[in-house]
Parts: sequence; structure tokens; C-alpha cells
Amino acid sequence: SGINAEYVKQWYQRRVRGKKKGKKGDSGGGDEEEGFKLAPSTFIPGIDEASTNYDEIWKTRDETDNFQQKYDAELIKELKRGEVEGEIRVQVDDLMRQELKNLKAALQKDAGKKGGKGSAKKKGKKKDKKGGKKGKKEKDLTPDRTIESLYEELVKEGILVQYPKVKISDFMGEYSYLGTTLRQANIEPMPSLADVRRVTTEYGILPMGSQTVHETAPFIKSMLIAGPHGTGKRMLVNAICSELGANLMDLTAENICGKYPGKAGLTMLLHLVMKVGKLLQPTVVYIGNAEKTFIKKVPKNDMSDPKRLKKELPKIIKKMSAEDRIMFIGTSLTPWDGDVKGMCQVYQKIILIPRPDYASRYLLFKELILRMGGRLSATLDLSSLAKISDGYTPGHIMGAVKHVLTERRVQQLTRKPLTASEFVTPLARVDPIYKEEEEQFKKWYSKTPLGKKRDKLKAEDEEGEGGGKGGKGAKGGKKKGKGKKKGKGKKKKGK
Repeated sequence: SGINAEYVKQWYQRRVRGKKKGKKGDSGGGDEEEGFKLAPSTFIPGIDEASTNYDEIWKTRDETDNFQQKYDAELIKELKRGEVEGEIRVQVDDLMRQELKNLKAALQKDAGKKGGKGSAKKKGKKKDKKGGKKGKKEKDLTPDRTIESLYEELVKEGILVQYPKVKISDFMGEYSYLGTTLRQANIEPMPSLADVRRVTTEYGILPMGSQTVHETAPFIKSMLIAGPHGTGKRMLVNAICSELGANLMDLTAENICGKYPGKAGLTMLLHLVMKVGKLLQPTVVYIGNAEKTFIKKVPKNDMSDPKRLKKELPKIIKKMSAEDRIMFIGTSLTPWDGDVKGMCQVYQKIILIPRPDYASRYLLFKELILRMGGRLSATLDLSSLAKISDGYTPGHIMGAVKHVLTERRVQQLTRKPLTASEFVTPLARVDPIYKEEEEQFKKWYSKTPLGKKRDKLKAEDEEGEGGGKGGKGAKGGKKKGKGKKKGKGKKKKGK
């Protein structure tokens, strides 16, 4: 220990002094011989460190109740906090460098390349005019303004909006287990809600969540979500934004009505949306009632000027590159009111949300009742409830559950359990989605490019099956003919 080492050191010093006094030296005096010196101890620093550690941590701690010597979580956190901080610092530095690189690239891209006009002049007057137009469009209209001021302006104008935090898993729905059976009966099944959730994740969340995936995966610039009222179209938009932590720009005709008037105002609006969207990626541009942008005839009572973005949207989407993590998402309640060709030019992917099937309705009733404080019991026949609610959307089912499970009804559950009949009355007050409306969605979807491809493949498969059956029938006919001839021959021989 440190005390023993100090004691030994003092003992040797006293011994050396005694030897020096008793030793006879020359009269002239000479150099005295140095005594034995101990080497520095290698244990003393460790003992000092342990003593300091004890004084700082353990000296004032009361361990009388800790007989089993359990670990202290706070001590472990303090020890590991430095290690974690060092690791995170490296990651944050890398992310900051990447963000700085992206900002510089976006600014250079917005600034545009000089000399475009000179190259256009050599190619003739017509090309010179086209080159001039492109140069004007790529010009930065707000070079002297900061990104904070642009962001603030969009927020004040109501273009950049807040959205409720929703997870993609909150869009509940089961898989369609009868899909294969229906296809065997030559009936094309509607996609299930689980299929819609999966496709939304693949098209909207995965590519936009990572710059690497966005640049390497198929480039999806826009998406249209169509379906009846209450199927969760806006919920999917909010879920995409929530999962990505993205900015949400609302370019719905009703929202931008009266804002940035005129052609110059519209140009400035789209410039602000794209500039802020590129600098603060990822960004989702939402367009509600997307069919109104391509409507064939605008109603007289509609004062929102729905066709305002019709010419500009295709141009903006065409200019987008793989570096831009921006996605245009439209929702539509009646997509057949708009021009199919124009909508398909703007929206690359079309997701059709059907009314929920039996399995999805069963899951919706079960999960929503539990989430709102209800209890499942033998008196609540969920199977029958899911069966009679055919045609009702998730929004209708949620409204019925909210209507039944009031605060007072939840308190009465111990004495009076829930029954399926309680949900029938609120559902009966709402009009369901009938087969005719679902068929109308199917008919519209068959006019889209993907719908046409599916119909073509289906027709080819049916022709192939028909040809195969016809071939078998011809062979069978030949065999029968041969059998008759043989029979005639035998009869002749008998004669």
C-alpha cells in the first residue's frame, strides 16, 4: 500500500544518515556515497486514482439498503455517455457534411448554367427562342432572400401546413385470402387494405426516406390515391409525411385560391415551393381533389379556379431529377370527372383504395373498440358485425365506434358488456359504398395505362386457355372418327 511504501522510504533515509555520521572521512573531505534509493512504485498511481474515485463517488453514498449490491443505472449511464457521445459526434459530422454538400448542389442547380443562350444562338432562331425560355425558367427569382424568410412566407400563406402524426401501421387492414379463389373463377379481385399499405410504403416511404435508395430505385415523382369517401386517402398522405419527417405543401385549388394571383404570381408560388422543397428535403406536395385540375367542364359555382395548375404541373414534374426528394401526391374522390390522359401524364403511380373486405372489417372493429377503451366479450359478436357492415368504409366504422363508446358507456362496461346491435344504429344512418360505385372505380381504372395492360394480359391468357381446350377437342374428335371406321370394318368382316 501507499502507507507501507512511505514507511520503508523513511526507514532507509534514517539508515543512510546514520551511516554517514559514523563513517570516517578524510580531513580534506570528499564526496559522500549516495545511499540506496527505492524505484518509484507502479501501484501508487492506481491506489491514488481509486482513493480519488472513492472520495468522489462512494464516500457520501448510503449503501445500507443495498445489501445485494445491485447495479446503479445512473453510474452506468455516466460511464457510457462519453462513449456514445463520441460515436454520435462522428455520425453527426458526416450528416452535416452531406447536408452541406446537398445544399451547395441545390444552390448551384438553381443558379443555372451560364452560356446556354450562346449555344442556342448557333442553332438558329427557333432554338434560340426555346433556349431563352428555358434560361428564364431556371433563373432564381429570389436570389437575395434567405431560406428562413421563404419558409416563413409559405407558412403565413398557408401553403406549408402542419399535419397530424400518423404511423403507416395505423392504416389497418387485412390481406385478401380469397384473391386466388376469385381469380380461378375468372373474377378480378379488388386489392385489400393491406395491399394498399404495402404499395404506399414501397412507392412513397422507402424511396423518399433514403437518398441512396431514391437515386438507385425506380424514380417515382408523383402518385395518385383514389377511392370512395372515408377510405383513408388523406390519412395515407399524413402517414407518408410522418414516417419521413417531411414538409407538407398544400397546393389544393381551394387552398391557393386568391393567393399569388396572375401568371407571375403562379410562377413565384411554384418557384418558392420547389426551392424550399429542394433545400429542405424530403418534401411532399399535396393536391386534394386532383381530378378538378383536369376536369372537362368547370361548374359555374366553383370559384376556386381548379385548372390553374393544369399546364404547369407536367412541366415541373418533368424537370425533377433523382436528386430531388420531392413527391407530388394527389387524392381523388371522383377520378372519372377528370381527363384520364392528362392525369396519367402527371401521376406516375395510381393507388386505388377499395371498400374493406370481411377480414379488414373484422380487424377494424376489433382494434378500434380496444383503442377507444372498449372490451371484447362473448356478448359482442364481431363476426356478425363484420358481415352486416359490408360496404362501409373505415371512416364509417370509426364514426360508429366513437358514437357508441362514449365516456359514460365505457364506465358501464363492467356491468353492461358491449353487444353488436349497439353499432347497427349509427351505421344505418350512413350511406354505404354500393357495388355500382365500386364498379365505376374499376371501369375508370381500366382506362389507365396500367389497367389497359392488365386487361390485355388477361385477354391473352383467356385466348391461350381457349386455344388449348380447342386443340384437345379436335384431337378427341379425330380419335372418335377412327373408332367408328374400325367398327365398320369389323362389321364388314362379320358379314
